Amino acid sequence: MNPKRIRGPVSGWALGAADALICLGWGASVWVASRIEAGATLRTAALFAHLGALVLGMGAVLTIDYYGVLWLLGRRTLGQLLDFTEPLHTPVWAGLAGLVVSGVLLHPDPADPLTRVKLALVLVVALNGVHARDLHRRLAGRSEPGSARGLLMCGGILAAVSQLGWWGALAIGFINNQS
Repeated sequence: MNPKRIRGPVSGWALGAADALICLGWGASVWVASRIEAGATLRTAALFAHLGALVLGMGAVLTIDYYGVLWLLGRRTLGQLLDFTEPLHTPVWAGLAGLVVSGVLLHPDPADPLTRVKLALVLVVALNGVHARDLHRRLAGRSEPGSARGLLMCGGILAAVSQLGWWGALAIGFINNQS
């Protein structure tokens, strides 16, 4: 593990500020999406960008979780897991940001109950990502993996929330696109 690359955990204040920024950005994107209407060409380009961002973000999430499973099976050390997944946070966030920006141009209907659930899932995924990043830093700061049992349990919960959020939003997007 390269300790110079992974900084220590952030303060509770910084996590709260990051959560607040995520909520503000999410709220702004929902507000903008409800007030603009993209033309057919822009909507088609936004759909392509949306799918590309999904591949980027969710692909990175699946890779992180796959490596986590390899660690659970004893095929990777905690250090290997953390080193491998460290650079994957960037494509996760880039994909999520791309989904939000392109999603604004797809003109979601906030009155539709399924769309509301999808929007909530996107918010949950983003907030979960802030805390997953902090957990990564906390685990990287541990010298003994066994001393981090509570943090590892937290990691399992964060991974489950992440998977439910990404797959749930994908399923709702698919269903909404079919109607």
